[in-house]
Amino acid sequence: MRTQSQADPDGRMPLLDHLRELRNRLIKAILAFLAGVIIGWLLFNPVWEFLKEPYCSLPQSRGVVEGNKCALYVNGIFSSFFLKLKISCIIGGVVSAPVWLYQLWAFVAPGLYKRERRWTYVFMGAAIPLFFVGTALAYVTVDKGLALFLGFVAEDVKPLITVDSYLGYVLTMLLVFGLTFELPLFVIILNLAGVLPSARIRKTQRVAIFGIFVFAAVATPSADPFTMLALALPTVLLFEIAALLAFLNDRRKARRPDPYAGLSDDEASPLDLAGIDAELERGERRP
Repeated sequence: MRTQSQADPDGRMPLLDHLRELRNRLIKAILAFLAGVIIGWLLFNPVWEFLKEPYCSLPQSRGVVEGNKCALYVNGIFSSFFLKLKISCIIGGVVSAPVWLYQLWAFVAPGLYKRERRWTYVFMGAAIPLFFVGTALAYVTVDKGLALFLGFVAEDVKPLITVDSYLGYVLTMLLVFGLTFELPLFVIILNLAGVLPSARIRKTQRVAIFGIFVFAAVATPSADPFTMLALALPTVLLFEIAALLAFLNDRRKARRPDPYAGLSDDEASPLDLAGIDAELERGERRP
């Protein structure tokens, strides 16, 4: 069997080899996910106790079943099975994330230049902590929105909240908060790429802040003022930090000497032969 360099002197991989590699990496990612689902199935009870804790901390969750215990309800024969399967799949996706993220990166990375790989490392290194910080904040605020709306229930009325509706509410909160916290990271990446200069960020800053508050009011499932502010205020703070970093990055780039300064319109610009040679060398090593 010929090696990759023997098959193509430029180091490029044929289409069939790309498809084979994609198939192999998908199989590895799926197997890792299935193993994570099995782990999630075994860890269902502690995870479910963790997810329902915000609801069980409310007084409205008690007094319906014997022993004055917290309880949620199912309205179908297979609802309990699908609940356990859904939570197991979520746990499986989280547990197997290092494997399928690595498989994705290993498939994409050979086609990237060194600078693009560095940006990807920075993006992933910041995206994962920001997402988990957002989900942690969402978990803390879940009970506040529930307490507000369940507080309208009369004293002699007990709400029968189904498992599906509660789980959908909690998962939506976690995803909305987690993904919204990624917004400042995209601002920084666009600025580093030269697409979004800091001057444009300053001009649209008020509109962006207003848009964040509107998005927080629409995207949160409860749409109560406390949850909206809990999402909007940290996002505005992160956006301001991103705007400051963009300003510092643009000021740093402005200090660099302009290679075209002092040239007339009909004068040829100098060629950076060293840079061209380095780019060609990276391209030769690129699969």
